[in-house]
Amino acid sequence: MFGKGFGPAAFLLLATFPPASAQEVERDPGRIFADTKTNLLFSEAHFTEGPVMGPDGLLYFSDITWTSESGMQAGHIWRLNLSTGDAQVFRSPSGMSNGLLFDLEGRLVAALGADFGGRAIVRTDPSTRKSYILAGLYNGRSFNSPNDLTIDEQGRIYFTDPRYEGHEPMEQPFMGLYRIDPDGSVTRLLSQVGHPNGIAVSPDQKTLYVSSAEYPMWGGLNALLAYTLGEDGSLSERRVLVDCVGVAGFDGMKVDAVGNIYAARPAGADRGIYVYSPEGEELAFLRTPVAPSNEAFGTGAYARTLFITGGGAIHSIRTNHEGYHPKRK
Repeated sequence: MFGKGFGPAAFLLLATFPPASAQEVERDPGRIFADTKTNLLFSEAHFTEGPVMGPDGLLYFSDITWTSESGMQAGHIWRLNLSTGDAQVFRSPSGMSNGLLFDLEGRLVAALGADFGGRAIVRTDPSTRKSYILAGLYNGRSFNSPNDLTIDEQGRIYFTDPRYEGHEPMEQPFMGLYRIDPDGSVTRLLSQVGHPNGIAVSPDQKTLYVSSAEYPMWGGLNALLAYTLGEDGSLSERRVLVDCVGVAGFDGMKVDAVGNIYAARPAGADRGIYVYSPEGEELAFLRTPVAPSNEAFGTGAYARTLFITGGGAIHSIRTNHEGYHPKRK
């Protein structure tokens, strides 16, 4: 997620957005999308993020409220029944949750950000609704603002920790990337990765994708990166998959079952969902009606549906590939 506290230059960039009615697949040489336009499913939030379909078939997502702009609301997690269109607040306050996932045991895991948020990774047991802190400190210091997270088939959780917004002092010396092992240990894997944001594991478990998301005027690392992922959860051999020099970097990312990468560019005249092959070849571009923050594939009847968050809304579009969801080996 990009925050809003960027100053005048950032708002000039935001002003270059295309009109809200633009919502079409503009390029699709890889035949990724089965539809040509998105469908609006929900529009009552402040700023949506972190979509994920739960074991109950409901779509969960974060509502980041930015306290000063929302009348001091404290963040929410919603869940949407796609059959009825009914949406209810699942948790409030959310701890300013951003990225969400369900682990291999079907428990909800949330990255809690800054701006009066928890700045932690928290897991919730769906049967009891009790929450447990998986990672709250590193080297005795609070995280900057956990943003997004993913999980591999060994149950290891990887999360990014940049800082885009929030009044709290930054206590970590790096905007890094971390791994939480099933035994509860936390390891910093990367410390020099710009503003790490979106993150995803490839279906073959051999690559970890990370977006370093900067606005062009910030300078710094602005790219979709690919790291070799070792069997032990270590990272090596970084390569730049997509160079974003001169344009806004990517926010959230997901992969489909054949390994294609779906990345959300939330700013600039070319905002939308981009789809790349594992080699970095552009396969499709969907111009979205709002600035996209993240996306996720559904399961079951929605296995070929991509749900897109951004603004106060949820949109969807059908795809020709099923999404990838890790399963315990």
